[in-house]
Amino acid sequence: MGPARHLERATDRLTIAAGAVRSRLAVVCAAALSLLGCQAGATAQSAESGLADFLEPCSIRGIDGHVLCGTYEVWEDRDAQEGRRIGLNIVVLRARDPRPELGAFAVLAGGPGAAATSSARGYANSWQRRHHDILLIDQRGTGQSNPLGCDLSRPGDTAQAYLDAPFGRLGEFEACRDALSEEADLTLYTTPIAMDDLNEVRAALGYELLNVTGASYGSRAALVYMRRHPETVRTAVINGVAPIAFTNPLYHSSEAQKALDRTFAQCADDVRCATAFPDLSQKFDELMARLQANPARVTVTDPDTGEPVEISLTWSGFAESLRVFTYYMPRARRVPSLIHRAWQGNYTPFVEAGISSTRGIDAILQIGMLLSVTCAEDVARIDPAAIADITDRTYLGDERVRTQMAVCAIWPQGRIPDSYGDPVRADVPVLVLSGTLDPVTGPSWGEEAARHLPNSLHLVIAGAHGVRGPCTRSIMRSFVDAGTLEGLDTLCVENVTLPPFAIE
Repeated sequence: MGPARHLERATDRLTIAAGAVRSRLAVVCAAALSLLGCQAGATAQSAESGLADFLEPCSIRGIDGHVLCGTYEVWEDRDAQEGRRIGLNIVVLRARDPRPELGAFAVLAGGPGAAATSSARGYANSWQRRHHDILLIDQRGTGQSNPLGCDLSRPGDTAQAYLDAPFGRLGEFEACRDALSEEADLTLYTTPIAMDDLNEVRAALGYELLNVTGASYGSRAALVYMRRHPETVRTAVINGVAPIAFTNPLYHSSEAQKALDRTFAQCADDVRCATAFPDLSQKFDELMARLQANPARVTVTDPDTGEPVEISLTWSGFAESLRVFTYYMPRARRVPSLIHRAWQGNYTPFVEAGISSTRGIDAILQIGMLLSVTCAEDVARIDPAAIADITDRTYLGDERVRTQMAVCAIWPQGRIPDSYGDPVRADVPVLVLSGTLDPVTGPSWGEEAARHLPNSLHLVIAGAHGVRGPCTRSIMRSFVDAGTLEGLDTLCVENVTLPPFAIE
């Protein structure tokens, strides 16, 4: 699944003027009191003063108004309530015109592996902040919450690595596993555990209700939170939805193929695109056959060193880069041009675009956390016998799912509830958003989630992965402000159009 790909790491690591604040609450707990007793005290203080004692005023570049930062410590092993503790990195953007009865706005990041606090600037002047505190918590294993990162780069091949299969180097993941195991129990970073962390922080901050929102993997996290703590959810917005039935990455190939086929069809129906790039589907097939026979050698500027470097572009590298590149508008509208030029033998524009988009992922994702989540919650539920039927006749084929399964075979697997695979059912008001050209979690997955949520509305909007724009914002705002789907005006959806194709 795709994260929201921001190239800035954790808002420049959040440049917090207050410094890295350690939880005074946790110190008291460790010294003398039970966790439950400490939380009760924190909640009482929050209700009285509007902030908990483990948060302090801080300064984040580009954000004005009242901002709080801090660290709240939780047990890594929540069941045992002993052993290692994890400091959860927290940023709260205080509401400008607070209406506490409307609840705080909790943002669940994508990936898995992205940090919620990296989106702080994006919410600094948002409509959500008018009446709601914005609650940003780096989920365990991400950001500054005991991050589970893997350094998979090798000297001299950084640029090449951006175009290689993401899980093709098994030995490097074994080394990463061994290194991370010194600092974390990799079986304890699953979504259910993390969502219990969120609920604990909610209680410690004194928020009775949350408005939860998440895109991509964040939608999965929101669904799991709704299932485990429905009484605390006022509203939910899930975007680019990965429901429980979406076993990541089994469906990457089929969803990417659907999006590409729709793009080709739209190009054929567009006079400018069809004239500039005729017979695009046929040319794509010829291009893939050519790369399968012989990888292309392409010289580009290494984005990390600034030096010229020769890249080997295989068909699988091309396919995975294309899939990632199509996640977001308007860049996805460059696809016909990039394919056409590659078919002509000019691979440079595609390689540069592919490196740029994949590099954005590497800047924000903690791959170890991604593996701890997907190996336990998704890959373990994939039936190997079903892979061929789902991946055959797709341009990606089965390489991604089989290589990720191989890595998961050597990765410590967390325990998930026996009922984890059941659809999430909750009476919470839920707005479900899907993009027409989403290459990873298409509209059928939004529908799958919505059909089990009796108080939900599923909107399919022209766009890619994680739809956005003025129409989406206005609908979300009306929904969250009202706290109900009744009477929600969605007519603007009919007028949303895709950006024009780039004719380069």
